[in-house]
Amino acid sequence: MKIAFDNDLYLKKQSENIIKRVSEFQGKLFLEFGGKLFDDFHASRVLPGFLPDTKLRMLLTIKEKVEIIIAISAIDIQESKIRADLNITYEKDVFRLIDAFRESGLFVGSVCITRFQSTPQVLAFRKKLTNLGIKSYVSYDIEGYPHNVNLIISDKGFGKNDYIPTEREIVVVTAPGPGSGKLATCLSQLYLYNKRGIKAGYAKYETFPIWNIALKDPVNIAYEAATADLADVNMIDPYHLDAYNKVAINYNRDVESFPVLKSMFEAIYGSCPYKSPTDMGVNMAGYGIVDHSVSDQASKDEIIRRYLNTQVQLRNGKATIEAVDKIAMLMRSLNISLDDRKTVKAAKAKAKKTNTPSMALELDDGHIVDSKTSSLLSAPAAILLNALKYLAKIDDKVLLIDPKLIEPISKMKINDLGNHNPRLHADEALIVLTISAQTDENAAKALSKLKELAHTQAHSTVILSEVDAKVFKKLKIDLTTDPEVYAHKLYTK
Repeated sequence: MKIAFDNDLYLKKQSENIIKRVSEFQGKLFLEFGGKLFDDFHASRVLPGFLPDTKLRMLLTIKEKVEIIIAISAIDIQESKIRADLNITYEKDVFRLIDAFRESGLFVGSVCITRFQSTPQVLAFRKKLTNLGIKSYVSYDIEGYPHNVNLIISDKGFGKNDYIPTEREIVVVTAPGPGSGKLATCLSQLYLYNKRGIKAGYAKYETFPIWNIALKDPVNIAYEAATADLADVNMIDPYHLDAYNKVAINYNRDVESFPVLKSMFEAIYGSCPYKSPTDMGVNMAGYGIVDHSVSDQASKDEIIRRYLNTQVQLRNGKATIEAVDKIAMLMRSLNISLDDRKTVKAAKAKAKKTNTPSMALELDDGHIVDSKTSSLLSAPAAILLNALKYLAKIDDKVLLIDPKLIEPISKMKINDLGNHNPRLHADEALIVLTISAQTDENAAKALSKLKELAHTQAHSTVILSEVDAKVFKKLKIDLTTDPEVYAHKLYTK
């Protein structure tokens, strides 16, 4: 994998600037974390070399001073919003995040349910938190947010929200995904803390958009594609341009919310320490890019992936046609198409040739292997075996798994388990391969190459079953699919 990003340089610069920002405030700093805190796969895809847990590594250096609040929107709970990269609901991800933070030695103080409504699903979630010994607090929608500053900064605005007591100097506010209400949670607490005589500060740890690269840089456009469902728009920060006569890139929600933040600081301190929304962020990612040609190509690839994934989400009722159309527009702005993702073209060609659901996988050296659906193997199972054969330099004609081992499994699936599909799924094929490896040298050689599939690219002409998709996720294969289901069935599992 070609490297576009110097992670160590970024970590050094980011840590230095976080420490500097903390020193500018006394007693309490609410630090909003944009994006994913310890598994930022989007950043690692568009900036090859960026490690998904970089933000976590920085926090661990000051973990004794850090407390975490996890924000989740009641709207996302009610709609069972899915975190696309992990294929789990935001609700489940809250518990996953708590477990992960605790295992890392970080203190999770509480969960804040934003845009709170007393619906059965939201109340059940809060009850579950209580039963697990996790403190929870709520905040509400405010009419006219974020523009009606006088109402927002009043007892009828932020004053309605719960005061969240915290123990430590740095309060990190994070969330399962964008649109969860992190900024509103921070601003609300500044107001509520000030009412109690506590002068708290605010800063934002953000990665995208990157403020000191071009507005139309593919890296920044990929961020727009990633947040198409939120209708985010990258823009030149007008406040920064006015204050410093310098161009800085931000996005609409931060620009719209800046008057609120500015008014909050003026109410607390008599003046605002920030002249622009860009000022309030700590983002050194632009300094870590060491090869723009690599990040450009990686970002274009990501935009195509987002387009395909959003089409699938649209089919499943989890996205809007507006989001699909927006990403299509972004693709046109960069003059890219689906054919630029090599595996899409190869998978479609295989499907046309065999008249079966097919797949293609591009390995790190650029070689593409393909597979079809057969009587014994699904296309996902076959593509893994074909890729492993290539990596292990085994002749393509060699069978890694004896069909005599597959046939009784297929019969059991149909006759005893009541399945309609006799073919091996990806996980079943790997299990049989593992068994074969105990006595077969080729199977053992192929199995030893499994980790080399990480970060390869794959495409399927049909939506994969949940079990197959999970295998590709665990193997860290970047997968896309057409928005079609096997045999044109409406129900899949």
